[in-house]
Amino acid sequence: MVSAEDAITIYQHLLDNGIQLWLTGGWGIDALVGGQTRPHKDLDLIMLLDDVGRMRHLLVHDGYDLKDLWEENRWVLDAHGVEAATAFVLHDSLGREIDAHAMRLDSSGDGLPAWDAEGLVFSSADLAGQGTIAGLPVRCLSPEAQLLCHTGYDLPDYQVRDLELLREKFGALPGIASSRAPS
Repeated sequence: MVSAEDAITIYQHLLDNGIQLWLTGGWGIDALVGGQTRPHKDLDLIMLLDDVGRMRHLLVHDGYDLKDLWEENRWVLDAHGVEAATAFVLHDSLGREIDAHAMRLDSSGDGLPAWDAEGLVFSSADLAGQGTIAGLPVRCLSPEAQLLCHTGYDLPDYQVRDLELLREKFGALPGIASSRAPS
């Protein structure tokens, strides 16, 4: 499990080392609603492709190893000519997991996923989400982008509840329903 303290420590450590990142998933939603609403098995983040190698180096030093590559992973070259994974999970000996996805920013500041996510683009507004974890301000995906990331598959009950919390906090968001999303 990734506690609020773990999430803040990881987020701040990466930020302090120049890694640009946005929280998504459960912690991203909890940051948007302003408080932890459930236990989290991982910390989901989106980062820049050119930071993947440095991020992995920092976290290997902290005891994290590669656990898994997501099915949507692609191996692509970063700006330094190094082949990097674009959708992967790291874990440490305490069972904490970091679920990372890499993107590039285009000239207008929109995020283009480097993983296999045909047609998905994060607008600069999607990347402007702001939230808090235990009082610490964090960057996260906007509520609308969180919704976008929770479509195209059957949502488990806890994710349905996460989306309901977004609706309660932010009002009507297109497509957020209290039932499972279509697959």
